[in-house]
Amino acid sequence: QVQLVESGGGLVQAGGSLRLSCATSGRTFSMYWVGWFRQAPGKEREFVAAIRWSTRSTYYADSVKGRFTISRDNAKNTAYLQMNSLKPEDTAVYYCAADVNGAISWSQKSAYDYWGQGTQVTVSS
Repeated sequence: QVQLVESGGGLVQAGGSLRLSCATSGRTFSMYWVGWFRQAPGKEREFVAAIRWSTRSTYYADSVKGRFTISRDNAKNTAYLQMNSLKPEDTAVYYCAADVNGAISWSQKSAYDYWGQGTQVTVSS
């Protein structure tokens, strides 16, 4: 199993920045992908970004491309989501997730096997 704990959420004004962390533990050597998703009230959970743990290849949703950066520190078993130029529409609970089966569809919720509890990000206008 893999355990994930998010942190770093909070309240920020539009145009500001936040950095989310996703600390992983357990069978982290089995992780293929770590992804970030978000869920706003009344909406479906949506893909934000993903990183291939071994190669650091990264992918982003069009809505965050150029503003968000996903990265990872292998020594700390931690993934990060640097969020710049935040907009009110970025307000959501942000979740990190891990895939341990080498999924192809890394942008799909169903590809991920383990999830964190989420951290709230609120962007005020």
